[in-house]
Amino acid sequence: MPLRYQPMPSDLAARYRRREPDAYGLTPELHVSDGHGMPCRHCLANIAEGDGYLILAYSPFPELQPYAETGPIFLHADQCEAYIGGEAVPPILTTSKDYLLRGYRADDRIVYGTGAVIPVTGIDVRASELLEKPEVAYIHVRSARNNCYQCRIERA
Repeated sequence: MPLRYQPMPSDLAARYRRREPDAYGLTPELHVSDGHGMPCRHCLANIAEGDGYLILAYSPFPELQPYAETGPIFLHADQCEAYIGGEAVPPILTTSKDYLLRGYRADDRIVYGTGAVIPVTGIDVRASELLEKPEVAYIHVRSARNNCYQCRIERA
């Protein structure tokens, strides 16, 4: 099944770069990258050493509800191009050996039984399997160790 890896929406990234409040109503924190382990959720690449970045609370859901998780993410402090790789596994998903994939319904509720930690080499296969289920509208990719949101996978 053709997949599409989706970054954080560009309009939302722009708001955070203007230092508008994050999901907790706080101003995003500005830092300088040491070049290790700071994946930008907009370009879906690691933030290079010396580049400014923001840490902020992010919820990839349209509204509050019991399944709308919020957590810390990194974002380039300066403009970066949104990830447009489409079907290719984004660079940020090659920095760890595995990730948590979890399916969600169209109403943004978790589809129970879909969550599993998957090796990087198996992400495409597992995502395709999940998206073959009619009740799964999209998938979140999260850190297997810290549960941090990475990106969203949809049917292409």
